[in-house]
Amino acid sequence: MKIVILAAGYAVRLQPLTLNLPKSLLPVGGRTIIDRILGKISDIKGWDRVYVVTNGKFFGKFNDWLKTTAYRDKINIINDGSTTNDNRLGAIKDMELVIKDKAIDDDMLVIAGDNLFELDMADFMKFARANDGVSVALYDIGSIDLARNFGVVKIDEHKKVEDFEEKPQDPKSTLVSTGIYYFPKNKLPFIKKYVKMQAKLDAPGYYIGWLSKEDNVYGFKFLEDWYDIGNIESYKKADLKYKEKEM
Repeated sequence: MKIVILAAGYAVRLQPLTLNLPKSLLPVGGRTIIDRILGKISDIKGWDRVYVVTNGKFFGKFNDWLKTTAYRDKINIINDGSTTNDNRLGAIKDMELVIKDKAIDDDMLVIAGDNLFELDMADFMKFARANDGVSVALYDIGSIDLARNFGVVKIDEHKKVEDFEEKPQDPKSTLVSTGIYYFPKNKLPFIKKYVKMQAKLDAPGYYIGWLSKEDNVYGFKFLEDWYDIGNIESYKKADLKYKEKEM
């Protein structure tokens, strides 16, 4: 299995913190967000490579970080070629880029590089590998107002995704995507098909919503903590929480 960490965004809502540093390299409780993500996947069995997709602006920053991380021998940094928020490729196009550039013919775990989670990844992978389809990790945000800021998901009694809307004005549930996706290798061709057909290439939720109408997509709901680092206020809250928890 290959792991892809999507870290090519420009995090404009976090500026000035992210003017010269990508969101994934911001410290939370003394450790970078990406190192915390790598710590969560270290117990998963069956993976052999991590691909971190970044952009032209922050490519050097990630290469500097790579020299310091304990996982350096298992990581490749990929530059998607974009240089500003205006010419960014988008997360879905970045997934296609990695698959093509690295000739991936294997199961693929994709994680957004800008969130923090305490989900037991072994539980998620057990669920995902038991299903014939793509799996998405979900969290109940508990508020319709907050749900408007995320990809909102509706699942049936068999945990199959019935509906997936990216930042809807009228959310059908408070269950949201956390940016953690498992793709069996036989489902990877759908990504190329989507990129050829659709214009919305930014948030992965657009692709997952489309895919749920084309094929099987399943939702795994977890109860452990999850933090979306969307603005300076949420970043400061997460930083304080981890400092308190780990002091």
